[in-house]
Amino acid sequence: MSSDNLIQTRRVALQGLTGGLGLVALSALTQRNVSAATGPLSPKSPHFAPRAKRVIFLCMRGGPSHMETFDPKPKLTADHGKPGKNTNAKLLGSRWKFQRHGQSGTEVVELFPETAKHVDKLCVLRGMHTDNENHPQALEQLHTGSFQFIRPSMGAWVLHGLGTENDSLPGFISINPLTTLGGLRYYSNAFLPAAYAATTLGDAARPSASIKLDQLSNARWTPGDQREQLDLLTRMNRSLIDQTGDQRIEGLIDSFELAYRMQTAFPKVMNFSDETPATLALYGADRGTTQTFGQQCLLARRLAEAGVRFIEITHTDWDHHGFLNSLMTKNCQQIDRPIAGLLTDLQQRGLLEDTLVVWGGEFGRTPDDPTQDGRGHNHRGFSMWMAGGGVRGGMVHGATDEYGYEAIEGKVHVHDLHATLLHLLGLDHEKLTYRHGGRDYRLTDVYGNVVTQILT
Repeated sequence: MSSDNLIQTRRVALQGLTGGLGLVALSALTQRNVSAATGPLSPKSPHFAPRAKRVIFLCMRGGPSHMETFDPKPKLTADHGKPGKNTNAKLLGSRWKFQRHGQSGTEVVELFPETAKHVDKLCVLRGMHTDNENHPQALEQLHTGSFQFIRPSMGAWVLHGLGTENDSLPGFISINPLTTLGGLRYYSNAFLPAAYAATTLGDAARPSASIKLDQLSNARWTPGDQREQLDLLTRMNRSLIDQTGDQRIEGLIDSFELAYRMQTAFPKVMNFSDETPATLALYGADRGTTQTFGQQCLLARRLAEAGVRFIEITHTDWDHHGFLNSLMTKNCQQIDRPIAGLLTDLQQRGLLEDTLVVWGGEFGRTPDDPTQDGRGHNHRGFSMWMAGGGVRGGMVHGATDEYGYEAIEGKVHVHDLHATLLHLLGLDHEKLTYRHGGRDYRLTDVYGNVVTQILT
């Protein structure tokens, strides 16, 4: 049975047999299923002692300019207007100043005044590179390790290796996900069990300050009525398993069970009424340009605190081919305070030490541009950063050349990023495999090296 057919089978079963409960399961779980005790998301032992228990990935879709964020290029600024490497393009110096911050003296652009206060928590990777300069392919490789074939998302691989810590919530949640340029392929389970796909909240094409999961309540049935209904459906499905031997029906049973539990658990974790005004202000979640991303970062902290294993937030659009001055300013204003608030809040609650926070996009930007008010795609060199979860803070690893065209030192490929992320979670990327189509697959395919220099 194909994935599409399985989802359609679920849809018919949900609508025809379970009424309101089915709508909850359909909304949240046609993409996933879970078992409270022995299913695919039950807790599993890591390969070795982990430094991190969970991941929060802040995905900057579009490719943020490294020379306007975390990779200062004084030579580029000095040679502004001179011919560049690319046809008909001139070198474009950064319009913003970089300043040293913290005990580490890490340089950060002036557009990030709040995040800069946390540089001693950050490990800035200035030698990042990837294989493709097109958004869909680069985004897919960032998420799945491959841009040629449909592969499981890194969040799905994490669940495959570790399971989840809360059997009443999904283990992998994507907030404000992309639905274009490849869309849900970035968050899919592919050939892994359906339980490992992301549950998605919102849509990057229509960002909202208020993120919610639709159809999470049932006005027609009481919880007791739903429980009786679910028990009847479970008996019917188990009878079908006995008749057909199709163990995939267990996934349907698990989907209904998690949907039932989510009706109580999910509204609580998404309700900010117990947050203080000071916390809302810390994230910038209460008003203004920071409200949307601030609320998403606050929700990420609440989900992490509740035991969700992998959380991703997408911020778009960093594809600045033009209007660089205005768009960089706007985007940085939207995310700076929320990110600083997230790092502060995680640390105050004792969560940062075992939560790995990752920031970055699918690639960087070119040092030259024909318009002199934008930057092209650059997959040969760009910056990301990691914090918490066993990463050395106050560190800069790697470098691009004096203009920022390509990584020349401490080079970290996306495969290496994945290998390191899994390592911090206690997983050996070479051993975390899944048998499919007659061969073993893994997130890093046949590549990837752990970047040991950045580990605590």
